Amino acid sequence: MQHGARTMSIKIYSSSDFPSYLPKLNLLYDDLFKDGKGFRSKLVGGLGERIGLDEKVIQLLAQTIEFIHNASLLHDDLIDRSVLRRGKPAAWTKYTPEYAVLAGDYLLARVMVNLSGHGNVQLIQYTAEVISDLLEGEWIQDSLVKDFSIKLEDLNRVHNLKTGSLFKWCIRAPFIAKERYSSELHQHLEECGTALGLLFQRSDDLLDFDIRNDEGKAVLGDLKSGYLNSFAVWVLRGLSDAVFAKAIQAQALGEFKAIVGERHFEMRAAEFDAENNRVIELYFHRLQELEPLLQDGERKVLEILKQLPQPLYWRKKP
Repeated sequence: MQHGARTMSIKIYSSSDFPSYLPKLNLLYDDLFKDGKGFRSKLVGGLGERIGLDEKVIQLLAQTIEFIHNASLLHDDLIDRSVLRRGKPAAWTKYTPEYAVLAGDYLLARVMVNLSGHGNVQLIQYTAEVISDLLEGEWIQDSLVKDFSIKLEDLNRVHNLKTGSLFKWCIRAPFIAKERYSSELHQHLEECGTALGLLFQRSDDLLDFDIRNDEGKAVLGDLKSGYLNSFAVWVLRGLSDAVFAKAIQAQALGEFKAIVGERHFEMRAAEFDAENNRVIELYFHRLQELEPLLQDGERKVLEILKQLPQPLYWRKKP
């Protein structure tokens, strides 16, 4: 996703960032970082540039969010027993579960070391809160596996703690680094990040049912693991107990659609899209409320923020 002309190249990772006497750690990170899209670091970089942050600070923020994100992937893949990441064997399968855990922990430790060197206490505190939110979200999500009475509200809480927390950090951290601490400003930034996290995760949940699945995610992976994601909950609500019981045992998408009814499936998909379009509308309303809270030199961030919701949900480039 492009955010307009960029004046600097962000370097996220090189083997020199980590001790040479830990060769397996460096090999693991080479695999992990090589094929990442770097979406969050690009977002942080674009916002940081537009509010006039120093290049070194932007570099720090970009590396911070990628380290946190990749640490969460290392842990998530192990917890979910996902065997692939970015089309390659997940780290825990290639380097053992123990090394995957240690690698994720080490990334989070490096985040706090790097931020401590920068010296902005508010940024350190907020980043620690985000890491805590990620871990709480993982605990809650894991407790929902095999819970077939799950409600959309339960999943919204998980999405806000996990996916939403990273988007909120991307949007808020550049302003904290600039020492812009207005509570009203950050409340609006927080609400925008919450909406983006919800849209991204709900779009990701659609991939499990092969809807706009251009990246080829494994179909019904969540359902087969006993996890009802947001779209599954949306489709299955209101169905009879007998149909519900059969649907959650489906092993193929065609089988799932036959059980719930093709027409019912398509109708629910259209309703789900409409519901998330309302989230997008609310997001743009939040941006309108945000604009007067921005200083003159900060309003260019709206150029980026306005581009985000449509491609995050519809998976289309702006």
